[in-house]
Amino acid sequence: MLKVEIDKALAVLKSGGVILYPTDTVWGLGCDATDEKAVARINEIKGRPADKSFIILLDTDSKLQSYVTEIPDVAYDLIEFAENPLTIIFSGAKNLAKNVINADGSVGIRVVKHEFCTPLIQRFRKPITSTSANFSGQPSPSIFDEIDPDLVAAVDYVVDWEQESRVQKKPSTIMKLSPSGQFSFIRR
Repeated sequence: MLKVEIDKALAVLKSGGVILYPTDTVWGLGCDATDEKAVARINEIKGRPADKSFIILLDTDSKLQSYVTEIPDVAYDLIEFAENPLTIIFSGAKNLAKNVINADGSVGIRVVKHEFCTPLIQRFRKPITSTSANFSGQPSPSIFDEIDPDLVAAVDYVVDWEQESRVQKKPSTIMKLSPSGQFSFIRR
C-alpha cells in the first residue's frame, strides 16, 4: 500500500503535477521545488501571493549543499538533535525554482523524517515543496478531514495515506540561521 502510494505520487511529481500529501507536520501541497510552473500552480490553487516563499523538504541533510551556498556546521547538529520537525531558513538558496526562493535569496528547508515523505523524496531525487493544504488565509489542516473539498478537487493526486489518522499535528518550528551560525526563531 505505501509503495503504491509513493509510486503514484512520484509519477505526478515527475510530470510537473501537484500532490496533496501527509507530512511529518500538517497536510501539505507539494510539487517539484525546481519546477517554476508547478510552484506557480500551487500559488494559484491556494490563492496565495506569488512573492510568498515556500518551505522545501529534503530526505537527508547530505543534500543541503545542493540547494544552499553556505551551510554553518551547527545546521547539521540542529537537524540531527531536533526533537520536533524543524525548518531552517538558510541564506544563499540555489538550484531551485525562482518562485520558491524568498526575495532576500533565502529558503526554508526541512529534512523530513516521515514514512511517506522520506522515501518519496529519496526516489524523486529532488526537493519537493511543502505548504499547508489550505486556501491562503485559512487555518492549516492538522488532519485530512479539515481540508477544504475544493482544494482536494484542485490537485492532481491525493495521497491515500494517513487520511484516517486523528493525530493532531502542528506546523514545524522555523528558525533563521545565518552563514555565521547565528540564529533566531521565527515560529516555535
